[in-house]
Amino acid sequence: MPLVIPHWAPEAPLQALRLAWLERAGVEVAVLRLDQIDTLVSGNKWFKLIGHLQEAVARGAEGLISLGGAHSNHLHALAAAGRRFGFPTVGLLRGHARETPTVVELRTFGMQLHWLGYAGYRARHQVDFWTQWRERYPALHPVPEGGGGLPGTRGCAALVAMVRAQLPRLGWRDYHAWWLAVGTGTTLAGLVLAEDADVPVHGALAVPADHGVADQVRALLAQAGNREAGYRLIEASRGGFARMDAELLTFMQASEEESGVPLEPLYTAKALLALRRAVEAGEFAAGSRLIFVHTGGLQGRAAAMAACRESG
Repeated sequence: MPLVIPHWAPEAPLQALRLAWLERAGVEVAVLRLDQIDTLVSGNKWFKLIGHLQEAVARGAEGLISLGGAHSNHLHALAAAGRRFGFPTVGLLRGHARETPTVVELRTFGMQLHWLGYAGYRARHQVDFWTQWRERYPALHPVPEGGGGLPGTRGCAALVAMVRAQLPRLGWRDYHAWWLAVGTGTTLAGLVLAEDADVPVHGALAVPADHGVADQVRALLAQAGNREAGYRLIEASRGGFARMDAELLTFMQASEEESGVPLEPLYTAKALLALRRAVEAGEFAAGSRLIFVHTGGLQGRAAAMAACRESG
């Protein structure tokens, strides 16, 4: 049965972030709570997916196939969307078969899984990678790792209008900058497209620079015909993707207790810690108003914390 785009337009609430270090600096921050749009199809992942769903419908596809790791927020959101809206999904996973809470839920949601090993997963950038999978699943539309690509970028551009519509609730006329965690650069590129350099977008890198995020963002903006301006990338990976340490975890716990906003250690906690350092270094003047994007990912928090305890 051909895929039909669901009539679902979730809205994420915008709320003030109350933290002592912000108050001391006279900087106001509002959090776009993408973690609250849904219990399963959560975070920025849905906004990345909607553009790919539109492409899939245009091509007469019946479902989606994509890639990710054993803790992938992207595959989790894709599988949950497939279950909720009734279309088939296939996940191509990095490494060898293992059980994680995310993998268990992917199966529960009905996603068909294939483990590629590590060499097989590295081959995803080769030009003929998708050939065998298109032959095996001709009715499914391929989606890049993490929901990236120009369709994902354009889907994330909608976040700007979502924020602007809610500013009166905070008593804000405008805002001076965006701040968010960056994994692939897709969400950041979408914000840059929508703002068109009018408001700067600061991306706190959750992965090391050698993951190629800067090149990906440049490529996405070039594909969209947008100028290379209006954003910057800040190192925040703390030495590697999924790298956690005592300072980060202590900061995360204290921030959650003080603000009441739940975080996770791979993206949102790293981004908020990087913001604190920027604020305390005087990068934002008193009176600045910032939008912090909560990109979700809370479904993987328990597994991430467990892995940290095991390695510690």
